[in-house]
Amino acid sequence: MTTSIPWEWYRTFLAVLREGSLSGASRTLEITQPTAGRHVAGLESALGQVLFTRSQTGLLATDAALALKAHAETMESTANALLRTAANLSMDSAAIRGVVRVSASEVIGAEVLPPLITRIRQAYPKIAIELVLSNRFQDVLHREADIAVRMVPPLQEQLVARCLGRIELGLHASEAYLARQGAPESIDDLLTHALIGFDQSTPLIRKALKQYPQFQRDVFSMRTDSDLAQLNLIRASAGIGICQVQLADGGIPLQRVLPDFFSLHLDTWVVMHEDLRHSPCCKRVFDMLAEGLQEYIHRAHKR
Repeated sequence: MTTSIPWEWYRTFLAVLREGSLSGASRTLEITQPTAGRHVAGLESALGQVLFTRSQTGLLATDAALALKAHAETMESTANALLRTAANLSMDSAAIRGVVRVSASEVIGAEVLPPLITRIRQAYPKIAIELVLSNRFQDVLHREADIAVRMVPPLQEQLVARCLGRIELGLHASEAYLARQGAPESIDDLLTHALIGFDQSTPLIRKALKQYPQFQRDVFSMRTDSDLAQLNLIRASAGIGICQVQLADGGIPLQRVLPDFFSLHLDTWVVMHEDLRHSPCCKRVFDMLAEGLQEYIHRAHKR
């Protein structure tokens, strides 16, 4: 097997996997179809594996191709990170430019970060921000993201992390829902209401269930693993659900329900790879996100 394989071959391999054809891959990569075919053939020869078989609908990935997919995607993330880092090496503070990829949960990304990104862009208009919204942790260690906002402490030593404080979660409902159904006065009363919650269990949910075992999956009449969808269901007066207390004042005002009974706290961290500490672009985004998130967290403490 050849040990030196051009990155372009792997990039074409991924494009064919995603598009299902050489023609689709060539359009995506802006290369000719014969070039895409040579890349795939070269990679198959170098690896000694058949990666695709032909069908009436296009090219079908073999088991070997599927086994290589995750590794090729890691190479793709690393290549993109190299380009972003190279773009971020300008030392002229008046002309700092580059691309910074930031990952966060859906709620943080959609509800909290937009004004912070606006502030960053006003201060540094030549910095481009790529915002990845997912409740799956983007891997900062392997450079799937440059900076991440997390609700669990990072364990890897290669990461620079700053703990910003604790975000409180509480039970909330809209004024319209409470006017229609009344406010619960006890946990037993609460369980008779329309409740909004999770579908699939996660480590954070399992930890919360140890403190509040009443909230098993079956008690929720509306279930979704999207915390943003849960928030919007609460705002739509569909029922009672859990959200960050800071968000109760945004958009449609929400009322806290049974605050003496239910309260969860999540430590909030901003994290980046230690190799990016000396990137002027990433350092400024990191610092401004940390400052803005601390202001957001402390807003609840002043209420």
